[in-house]
Amino acid sequence: MIPQQTRLEVLANNIANANTVGFKRESAFEQSLIEARENLNSVRGDAETEDTPTYSYTDFSSGALERTGNGFDLALGKNDQYFLLNDDNGKEYYTRAGHFTLLGNGTLGSPDGKILMGESGPITLLSSEYGEQLPNDEKAVTLRVETNGEVFANERPVGKLQIFSIDNPQSLQRHTGSQFAASDETNITPVGLQDIAVKQGYVENSNVNIISEMVEMIQLQRLFEAGQKVISTNDGTLDRSIDMSRFA
Repeated sequence: MIPQQTRLEVLANNIANANTVGFKRESAFEQSLIEARENLNSVRGDAETEDTPTYSYTDFSSGALERTGNGFDLALGKNDQYFLLNDDNGKEYYTRAGHFTLLGNGTLGSPDGKILMGESGPITLLSSEYGEQLPNDEKAVTLRVETNGEVFANERPVGKLQIFSIDNPQSLQRHTGSQFAASDETNITPVGLQDIAVKQGYVENSNVNIISEMVEMIQLQRLFEAGQKVISTNDGTLDRSIDMSRFA
C-alpha cells in the first residue's frame, strides 16, 4: 500500500499542475524486476524484509504550444532546448516555461524573479544608458524576438537569447515544477543561432494529460482499497487463530 500511496501523491501533484506553463509531469515506479521476482518466489533477502522501494522520474516530453498573443511569451520549437535563468545568487536554472515578464530592474525574467540570460548577460529591455527611466515611466516597451533568438526592444537590439541543448535531461535536478538545475552528469551544449527555433507569442503548456492521470488515479485507488481489504482479512484470520489457540 505504501508504493500505491506514493504514486497517488505523484499523480495528485501532476493534476494540480496541469495548467502550469512548462510543467513536466512525474511518474513513479517500484522496485526492479529482479527484486520483484525474488519477492514473488519468497527468496530470503532484502526483497523479503524491506518495504518495496518506489522511485520517481520526470517526463521531459514537450507540452502543447498555446498561442497567447503576449509578446513576452516565448516557446522553443525543439524538445531538447532550454532557456537559461539566473537567480540573485547567480545560480543557473534551465526551463522551457517561456512565460516571461519585465522585472523591476529593466531585465526580462520569470514571474518568480529569475533573470533570463542572453549570450552577453541578462536581457535588459530598459536601461539608463539608453536614456530611458526605470520604472514609473509611461513609455511602452515593444518586444520583438526573432526565430533565431535575437531580441529587440522598441526596434533596438538588446541581445541574443542563450539557448542550451541538454542530451540527458533525466540528470537534471528539479527545482520547481518547470525549472531544473544541472548535475555533474548533465551534458549541456550551447545552441547556435541557426539551430534555435523561438516562437514569440506562444507558451509551452504542461505535458500532463489530465484524462490519463485521472484514469490512473482511479486504478490506484482501487488497488489501495484492495490492499486494505487484504490487511483486514489477514487481521481477522489472526484473531481467529489466537482464539482457537486459547480454546486448545
